[in-house]
Amino acid sequence: MESVFTSIFTKFEALLNQNYELGKLLTETTQLLKREVSHYDWVGFYLLDRDTMMLVLGPYTGSSTEHTHIPVGKGICGQVASSSQTMVVQDVSQQANYLSCSMDVQSEIVVPILKDGSFVAEIDIDSHAYSPFTKEDEEFLAAIAERLSVYF
Repeated sequence: MESVFTSIFTKFEALLNQNYELGKLLTETTQLLKREVSHYDWVGFYLLDRDTMMLVLGPYTGSSTEHTHIPVGKGICGQVASSSQTMVVQDVSQQANYLSCSMDVQSEIVVPILKDGSFVAEIDIDSHAYSPFTKEDEEFLAAIAERLSVYF
């Protein structure tokens, strides 16, 4: 991780030490990420409802969205839920299976959260910038997802 992410990760670790319940921890995490990373314009979590196989919007920071329930397989978020693989879309206009949340969104990164190897949730980040996400973003968010997985 590059130094800016190292500093933010240290702040994230401090949140983990607060012993928050899951909802509060996820809320605090979205606020930290949006505040600290200039190209993170919307940060949220989608949690898997195994009974309906739908992603349910959890805590988020940013503009409201109509996408409160997403079927597994639909859109970027649904594809990540299906594959359990991080997906980076640097230009959402080029993605056929994209669910538009806002006209301002230019790019998106979605990182799965796996518990004991099974998909349980994901971190979804939208950016109003075109092609802002780097390998460092992926590594940073994967480290956060890994640390959060034990709370699910």
